[in-house]
Amino acid sequence: MNRMMMYSAVTLLTVVWGAHAAPQSEEEDLALAYGDKSFVSIASGSRQPIARAPSVATVFTAEDIAAIGAADLDEVLETVPGLHVARSVLGYNPIYTIRGISTQYNPQVLMLVNGIPITGVFVGDRSQIWAGMPVENIARIEVIRGPGSALYGADAFSGVINIITRTAADLDGTELGLRAGSFNSRDAWVQHGGAWGGFDVAAYLRAGATDGQRRIIDADAMTAFGTPSLAPGPVNLGRDAIDGRLDLSRDKWRLRAGYQRRANANTGAGVASALDPVGSNYGERVSTDLTYQDANFAPDLDVTAQASYLHITEQSDLTLYPPGFPGFPTGVVGNPDKWERHLRFNLSAAYSGLQSHKPRFGAGTQDDDLYRTRETKNFSNPAPGVLIPLGSVVDVTNSAPFLRPHRRRVNYVYAQDEWAFTRDWYLTAGVRHDQYSDFGGTTNPRLALVWETAYNLTSKLLYGRAFRPPSFSELHNINNPVGLGNPNLKPETNESVELAFAWQPASTIQTNLNLFRYRMKDILRFVQDPATGISTAQNAGRQNGQGFEVELAWEASQSLRLSGNYAQQHSVDAATDHDAGNAPRHHLYARADWSFMPGWAADTQLNYIAGREREPGDARPAIADYHTVDLTLRNQSRSDDWDFAVTVRNLFDADAREPSPAPGLIPNDLPLAPREWRFELRYQL
Repeated sequence: MNRMMMYSAVTLLTVVWGAHAAPQSEEEDLALAYGDKSFVSIASGSRQPIARAPSVATVFTAEDIAAIGAADLDEVLETVPGLHVARSVLGYNPIYTIRGISTQYNPQVLMLVNGIPITGVFVGDRSQIWAGMPVENIARIEVIRGPGSALYGADAFSGVINIITRTAADLDGTELGLRAGSFNSRDAWVQHGGAWGGFDVAAYLRAGATDGQRRIIDADAMTAFGTPSLAPGPVNLGRDAIDGRLDLSRDKWRLRAGYQRRANANTGAGVASALDPVGSNYGERVSTDLTYQDANFAPDLDVTAQASYLHITEQSDLTLYPPGFPGFPTGVVGNPDKWERHLRFNLSAAYSGLQSHKPRFGAGTQDDDLYRTRETKNFSNPAPGVLIPLGSVVDVTNSAPFLRPHRRRVNYVYAQDEWAFTRDWYLTAGVRHDQYSDFGGTTNPRLALVWETAYNLTSKLLYGRAFRPPSFSELHNINNPVGLGNPNLKPETNESVELAFAWQPASTIQTNLNLFRYRMKDILRFVQDPATGISTAQNAGRQNGQGFEVELAWEASQSLRLSGNYAQQHSVDAATDHDAGNAPRHHLYARADWSFMPGWAADTQLNYIAGREREPGDARPAIADYHTVDLTLRNQSRSDDWDFAVTVRNLFDADAREPSPAPGLIPNDLPLAPREWRFELRYQL
């Protein structure tokens, strides 16, 4: 890391010299001063230019999303420097691997929708029945890499993703859309924005279904155990989906409501790493929030108050092991169901009446309630590896459930100041304290020093500390000797130092260099007792990582834009001095946007993933590298009413695979989709 700091210092001096030695034309100066429209809000809680934000951030607009032909959120996030979207064996849920931090349930990444967390408390993820998020109603996506707990609290550990949905201002009238493609995929949506009865109104409704890609799993857990197996057999990724949103605003008030339903959601490679072609899941997320914001509550005082509610339903109908498993002629059946509700309230204020300071204060409370569980199954599991048939599927909710209802309350306060202490220098300092009802308190600070080194160069030195609280599964699991909870856990933590440079050598070129180093402590893991074979949740790990990210965007001409990024990281498990596993050491992304004739545009993407080692203790060979190429051709009629696009993903049909978890019950990993075609049509009324 010392060498990296030295190299960055040399780079900084070279860039500063170049900026002063080769001044640009007056026209380019004006473009630099007024042409940059890139702003971010999640870095500090207020809107500011990305180059001066106290975090390393990436922003996507609706136009960016459409240009690459993305149909799902994950296809956009894969283009973020230092972020790779891997896959879980459980329904192929996304694992947002940021800077080498990769875990099965991925609770280290905080996802927000319009600034509000959508985290569940069972395992700490977005939902175990995810099945994708469509992008048609997304206005912006903001991503920060690195810790964010000083502002956002829990789970802002390796990064924060904020999805901003469309308002009436983003929609002009009514849009109708259709999409169809490979794997019998079909989607239809309608969205509208306008004024009604004194309110600004935005509404969105989308319905879709797919059979999912059907690439073959060569061998699964049953193959390894020598019992009847359905492998070789296809991965199962079908689902039916409904998404809806409503946005009402008037004066200082905004009311939002959201609905996501996933039915007949298949199990991917099987929840027990054994193929399950008949298993399905049902998931439902219902949310609403009410926001009051007055930018002139008092002279120079901006006050925001917000209340929100989130309800999560997850129900399953699963065959853990297929028919023919010893003692189970119809298969091993286990169906854990759970219901959660989350209430949040927060109040914040920002004061702009000081010449050099912009303080921000906030406080809030939340109630996380896993208020109901239900479990039916046809077996008991008194010891690891021991399954006793019950003869039929039995409701064990009251006698021996996987988890009983639990509740958690959190209160927090935070303070932050943005201090312009001298010309071209800005210091952002913040701290937040969270008090949990189940394990106590945690305090997390941040510091960000930003220097506008030259008129076209910004340099940043960033420090942050973050935490991830134990999930209810880690605290309270019962009647499951494979993984028992431990009520004496404390949060895992992450400390990070970053050095970042944003340089614009010409009005048509933007470059960024980010260097980082982090240290994770008290990592939450299930640790097996060698004597009993029982695994119990423990604070039992450390991980250290370092690396860098380079970004380039070049407006080569009025009709051609070239962009890309390269990320390199090395993360080590401190106990074994072995690569932490599963995350790519090298990630290269390149993109070309070409408007080759009036009304027509082509976008090409290259995504290269390399250098993935296995987790400590997994003796399998390293995961194979892969690269994919995507192509989108888009036409917008001169009347601007019709928009047609065709997209080909994985154009050359690469055999791309994501790692299956240790110890390798699916030895040949998780195959990704083959070549996929999509056709999309939009009509603006």
